[in-house]
Order: sequence, then C-alpha cells, then structure tokens
Amino acid sequence: MSLRIAFMGTPDFAVPTLTEIIGQGHEVVAVYSRAPRPAGRGMEERKSPVHAIAERFGIPVFTPRSLRGEAEQADFAALDVDVAVVVAYGLILPKPILDAPREGCLNLHASLLPRWRGAAPIHRAIMAGDSETGVMVMRMEEGLDTGPVAMAERLAIPSDATTGDLHDRLARLGADLMVRALAALSRGALGAVPQTEDGVTYAAKIDKGETRIDWSRPAAEVHNHIRGLSPFPGAWCEMDLAGRTERVKILRSTLADGAGLPGAVLDDRMTVACGTGAVRLVELQRAGGKPLTAEAFLRGAVVAPGARLG
Repeated sequence: MSLRIAFMGTPDFAVPTLTEIIGQGHEVVAVYSRAPRPAGRGMEERKSPVHAIAERFGIPVFTPRSLRGEAEQADFAALDVDVAVVVAYGLILPKPILDAPREGCLNLHASLLPRWRGAAPIHRAIMAGDSETGVMVMRMEEGLDTGPVAMAERLAIPSDATTGDLHDRLARLGADLMVRALAALSRGALGAVPQTEDGVTYAAKIDKGETRIDWSRPAAEVHNHIRGLSPFPGAWCEMDLAGRTERVKILRSTLADGAGLPGAVLDDRMTVACGTGAVRLVELQRAGGKPLTAEAFLRGAVVAPGARLG
C-alpha cells in the first residue's frame, strides 16, 4: 500500500533513501531540508543535495530555520501525512512535529544504536577502530537517537576503509532498509524494540581542532584518525616542501612495518614512524590541489627519508 510521506533530510547520505521511496511508489507530498547556504568561491547560495533532487521530482521543498514556531508546526500538520521519514535532516523535531504524522516519524541512523548516537556516527566508528557498524530504522522520540529500533542491518568495516567509503555503502544499505520498513508499516507489521542503555556512546560533531595528526600516538590510532576524517574534514600534518612549511591532508593510509622518531619519514614510499609502529601514507592532498597517490605526490614534492612531519 502506498503511504503519504513527508521526507526530511539534507546531505548526500539522505538522497538514496528519498529516491528509493519515490521509486517504490509512495506519495512524497513534501520535502524538508536545511536552508540554502553560501558555498564555493563566489559564495553563492547552494541548495542541499536533498533539496536539489526533490525539485527534480517536482516535490515542494520547505526550508524553515526552525520547527519550533506555531506557524511551522501548523504547516507541517496540514500536510496530513501517514509518516515522516527523517535522514540526517539537521534540525531538532519538537514534540508537535513528532506527533503530527499518523504513524509518527521514522529515522534512519548510521550506527548500531545505542553506540554512536549523535551527529557523526560514521566518523566516530572508524576513529574508534570499530570493526562493525550498520544502519538502523527507529521510531523517533524527543531524546537524541533514543527511540525504539524497528529494523537494522550490520556491516563489517574493512581495515583501510575511510569514512567516505563507508558513507556510500551505508547510504545504499539504509535506503533499502527504510523502504522495507515502510512496506512493513503499510501492512501494520512494523514492530520496534527499545534500546538498551548498556553501551551508549555519543558521536560528537567533528571539531577542526581535532584534525591535526599526532604522530606520537600508536600507529593503529593514527591510521584510524586519518581514515575516519577522510575525505572531510581531512586529517592533516605539516611538511617542509621546497623550504616552505605546508599543511597537507592525508586521505588514505595503511599500517606498515617500521620504527623511529614520531613523524619521521622512514623510506621513499612515505612510511612514517608513529609512537609505536608506523603507517604508510597512500593518498595526500596539498592545499588547493587534487588528491594524489603517494607516488604521484612525490613526483611533485621532495620528502626524503629522514624528514620529520609535524
């Protein structure tokens, strides 16, 4: 049975779920997304990925700055939807919004709740060295990602996978999971299990102050830090390139054999010593440049064995 749906989402991660819902024949009567923001060199107003896709399908898009006002809440209630689907929307939903749809609000979250509630679950799972993650559909309540879980899919995290790699796989997996949840909801067969309070962790938004690489940490932690912040905002270090200190993002790495002073370059393959062990830098990006393999990077920059990265 087709459902009448309000979709609420903003970034690329939410796009597969929206397109999959439309493809399944549900009636998406409105899309809510964060308001356009200045971006690019010209700082022109740029619509969110979800906003742009919704317009391609001819779906009305609403971009309120907040949903706490009575007028915004009345407008949402007037949509008369069966359910709201929420995927990385970015605004808190107050109780009148949560209560307006006949079947409530379903949220797609990219972690194995209750681990990594909050804003940056993919980044934090990789940075912590987790071996497994997943996606979950939960029924929303007023707490931060505290609602009962209706469906889940698990996914192993490969040892060298970045946040970007995992983001794309989880977005596709989550889209499939949400349409299955909606199918069950339309049959009156979508149950939900309360989350346990054991193992609760919070995925705080990534702060720019934590992006610099600390080479004194063990190699495994450095490696997880690099891949957890790739491609955005990017872990970085300082290098002396042609007599000038430059900030360089490290986008990919792998664990390697070697030992030395933390930050020391050990060979001509960009193997770098850590507090214990070493990592080999696989992909790098200079400010204003394109991502390059280590081999390509070294063709345009001299980083000799014995150099120290800061």
